[in-house]
Amino acid sequence: MNPLNITGKQVRYLGYPQGPVVKMAMHAINTHYAQTALTDALALLTDVLAQPEAYLQHPHLHGVAAALWHLSHPPAPSMVALNPEAIAFSVFGQALIEPGAMQQMEQAARLPISVAAALMPDAHSGYGLPIGGVLATTNAVIPYGVGVDIGCRMCLSLFAINPTQLAQKTQQFARHLHDATRFGAGALWQTPAEHAVLDHDLFNQLPLLKSLQRRAQQQLGTSGSGNHFAEFGRVTIIQKDDVLGVEPGLYVGFLTHSGSRALGANIADHYTKLAMQMRQLPTPAQHLAWLSMNEAEGQEYWLAMNLAGDYASACHHVIHQKIATQLGERPVRMVENHHNFAWKEMVNGTECIVHRKGATPAGKNVLGIIPGSMTANGYIVKGRGYAEALNSAAHGAGRQMSRTKALANITKQQLRQHLEQCGVTLLAGGLDEAPFAYKDINTVMQSQTSLIDVVGTFTPKIVLMDRAETRLHRRTKHRTPEGE
Repeated sequence: MNPLNITGKQVRYLGYPQGPVVKMAMHAINTHYAQTALTDALALLTDVLAQPEAYLQHPHLHGVAAALWHLSHPPAPSMVALNPEAIAFSVFGQALIEPGAMQQMEQAARLPISVAAALMPDAHSGYGLPIGGVLATTNAVIPYGVGVDIGCRMCLSLFAINPTQLAQKTQQFARHLHDATRFGAGALWQTPAEHAVLDHDLFNQLPLLKSLQRRAQQQLGTSGSGNHFAEFGRVTIIQKDDVLGVEPGLYVGFLTHSGSRALGANIADHYTKLAMQMRQLPTPAQHLAWLSMNEAEGQEYWLAMNLAGDYASACHHVIHQKIATQLGERPVRMVENHHNFAWKEMVNGTECIVHRKGATPAGKNVLGIIPGSMTANGYIVKGRGYAEALNSAAHGAGRQMSRTKALANITKQQLRQHLEQCGVTLLAGGLDEAPFAYKDINTVMQSQTSLIDVVGTFTPKIVLMDRAETRLHRRTKHRTPEGE
């Protein structure tokens, strides 16, 4: 007998509603009933649809049954009380962290679903979890624990090019940056790139995603506003590392920072509103409302979040492929990581949902990128798998000034002088992203030596961000890398 391979069309023909439950049913049957006759498998699915309550404890079909049950029995909004005491959580670089971020983390640590937490040294206040917050929960996902920019990530390509060329051919590299991506909320491509992520079945299964598919196609390979960037720099690989697999020495690096664009923002907004409607928390913690993984809404968010993460990765890959083509070079190595996402991971022997909002995955031997600022070094790191940090590390330097404060206190002249001193060409970028608005990345890195090992550095040289109206060019001669 050939292995069973039930299709979504067959499942929907039985009367299953459009949405993630179709994919869940396909997976359950094809995985656990592969040797069952097609007629018997379809009869089983029909019975689950007719009486899902009878299968809520079934070893293989409980997830399908729960999703169907919740679709027909939507939960009434419930008031949720926080625990009187917060669970203990680790704080790294406490002297660097503002009181507001600590208070937000304490609120998250009082949720009845929270089982472990940690705060990274670049932490500052946000919505829901503070940026730099890591939270493990039991069978529940918090949309604002992931963040609005789902799947925001770093991606670094290393090229075997002498970095002195960045100073010798600055205008050429600048053109490459301008040609490779566009920045800002309204950034679109008239002739979009192609990528398999846009053909994902979920776009046809969830009405929300279907409505976002066209814009996602137009924004594929674009970059966000704020602190998102695309830049060339000098990469120094310090020593031979078996995980990185790159010979020590100097390279040209191309580094990007961006997320899932309008797709992720709309998913975050939609499911956060649902979570807040379903679970009403005290006002200070209201943005920490969660969705249970036993609920259809939780399953939907999980699938949509993962699609947004795949889309964010695809955006970077499209940009990096353009750069590789323009340079006429294949990258020696690519290193990348999400830092606004949630993962299913084991915590103290139990599977949990681990939210990292502005935090870098740093499991044992896991590679990642921690950037500094438009002038400060970034770092290629390898995780140590430190359990008290929930296998996490900082995702950057972290802001020490709000955008409003930065715009009120930093002048264009100050920024120009600093760029000159650091030998950086800023093609476009706002004063709210000036290096003075950020913590000292070296102090942040010193606060997490138990979490990661540094295997390489990235020194920015040619930087492109949003806010083209604030173009600032460093017009004098660049110093060579050896002279810095």
